[in-house]
Amino acid sequence: MEKQNILITGASRGIGKAIADELTSVGFSCITPSSKELNLNDKNSVARYIAKNSDLDIYGLVNCAGINILASLDEIDDEKFDNMINVNLRSVISLAKFASVSMRRNEGGKIVNISSIWGVRSKACRTLYSITKFGINGITKALARELGEFNILVNSVAPGYVDTDLTRQNVPLAEQVKIKQEIPLGRFAQTSEIAKLVAFLIGKENSYISGQVIVIDGGFLA
Repeated sequence: MEKQNILITGASRGIGKAIADELTSVGFSCITPSSKELNLNDKNSVARYIAKNSDLDIYGLVNCAGINILASLDEIDDEKFDNMINVNLRSVISLAKFASVSMRRNEGGKIVNISSIWGVRSKACRTLYSITKFGINGITKALARELGEFNILVNSVAPGYVDTDLTRQNVPLAEQVKIKQEIPLGRFAQTSEIAKLVAFLIGKENSYISGQVIVIDGGFLA
């Protein structure tokens, strides 16, 4: 049997790479376009990628790529706003529209959108990020209803703090220690733990979970 194709954005590092590795290990064929092939901040680049791959048969889509521009209300400008909307929201809709064509033709498929705990609650200077992550969760719920009749399951995964190079770069060590004290499990998630949840939602074992925002945060929001 031919391996089923999973299109994954943001798979060059961190959570996205872990998802691609996990899905490959359980038998899927992962398509992981680079930022040069698919520039999510450029709607023309997204349109060109879709047109070039219009015949691609897609069983699953994982929208993992995203940016996080921290800005206070006074620091928000049109460029920051547009960049966040383009990468974190507009591309999610465009790629879901693209992938759902073959999913409908094949009478089934899975879409997993990587959201965040900051799409469930928020904090200072996360206005732009939360706009997009709350939005992703809204997209998930709307598409779960719209595409359910075609046996297409749509879910969001909302990680908390994850041990990635980017986290270590952006969160000072002293702050990491403080945050871990607020997490009941006392540590950040490993990327492999996020990947295994995504693999379950994409895999055949999931036949009825749809329209959900699944938080994976070690109990941080409890």
